[in-house]
Amino acid sequence: MISPEMNQGCGAADHFSRRTLLKAAGMAGLTWLTPLGQLLALDAEKKKGSPAQSVIVLWLQGGPSQLETFDPHPNSPIAYGTKAIKTSLKDAQLAAGLEQTADILLNMSLVRSVVSKEGDHERATFNMKTGYRPNPTILYPSIGAIISHELPNQKIEIPTHISILPGQWPARGGYFGAAYDAFKTGDPAQPLPDLSLRVSDKRQEQRMKSVSVVDQAFMQGRQPDFDAKKTLHQQSMQNAIGMMTSDQVKAFDVSQVPLAERLAYGDTSFGRGCLAAVRLVERGVRCVEVTLNGWDTHTNNHESQGALVKTLDPALAALIADLKRRDLLDRTIVLCGGEFGRTPKLNPLEGRDHWPHGFTVAMTGGGIQTGRVIGATDPKGEKKEPENPVHVEDLHATILHALGINHEKEIITPIGRPIALSDGKVIRELLA
Repeated sequence: MISPEMNQGCGAADHFSRRTLLKAAGMAGLTWLTPLGQLLALDAEKKKGSPAQSVIVLWLQGGPSQLETFDPHPNSPIAYGTKAIKTSLKDAQLAAGLEQTADILLNMSLVRSVVSKEGDHERATFNMKTGYRPNPTILYPSIGAIISHELPNQKIEIPTHISILPGQWPARGGYFGAAYDAFKTGDPAQPLPDLSLRVSDKRQEQRMKSVSVVDQAFMQGRQPDFDAKKTLHQQSMQNAIGMMTSDQVKAFDVSQVPLAERLAYGDTSFGRGCLAAVRLVERGVRCVEVTLNGWDTHTNNHESQGALVKTLDPALAALIADLKRRDLLDRTIVLCGGEFGRTPKLNPLEGRDHWPHGFTVAMTGGGIQTGRVIGATDPKGEKKEPENPVHVEDLHATILHALGINHEKEIITPIGRPIALSDGKVIRELLA
């Protein structure tokens, strides 16, 4: 696995100044941005056909405040001054700061009543990523591992389950094994390490012959029933070499993308991660998770959430626009959310604490119905239970269904235990 420093930023030469942005916009004539309104116009009839093929998860680690993002209650006692803005979706507002997302909200749906029984970061993250609560007797696979396992793509030479800027608890393969763990990488502004040969092709060929000799020596003298394939050593070597020599790895490199297109996502590592995610699913990757960390605002909630929203807004809007422009949105599900929400009331430190009793997930693409707002939370913050509650496992069942995967399918785990891919119920009103 490749796991570079995830918080490493770009050097000064890699950043765009305001002057550079204006110059780029002027030179490009905003040609990439101009048609977005047309591209994102809601079709009279949503395309019908084959199931979705990929998922992009924009993971807001730490628990974003629903009140400062997708479920504002302006002028209410729980707003504490948070303002809301109108959107392209009638009667649906977003918190101020999400202006670009507001423009395209008609092309998305909001589930404002997600409920979980986990209020601890690690346990809640596991719950949201797998659809199951933590269990000491079994390690459940994340949604990306399930998709990669159930929808193998033999034409791809790079990992089909990828985590960009992974946080403290990256997506795991669970009982499917480490081969289905997310491939971890950092800011796409930095090249993937260890992919270029450090010796000549002839020298590399000789090294591989030497490795073959070692492998043969290892197998000699083993038990007659010893199966070298079970070690996955040779398969791992072949996969690594295949990735090093594949043109598909160029999808990670966003430096070749036109400047105006890159700037639309925002000059941030998260924005570049979102751009890379689009390029990766275009090449056949099944699941890409892009993490934006820092949402755990127990102190100074409004200022901290506002700063993160400035990063999220352009990246989310540009990602959906880009998927639409590349004709990928109909086969790519996009999910944006975190492990839980934040409390309706501020604490003495002007922060909001953990709140798994009614938070928001935004969704679109891949057979997900658009223009829907499901559920509602109490504007006074007095009721824990939201209207029309949606359980975490129901989101998983719905996504798997949209991908053409039977969520009730039972997998026999390595210890012989049958477990369903999801024990949730499909949310029919979310399906196109």
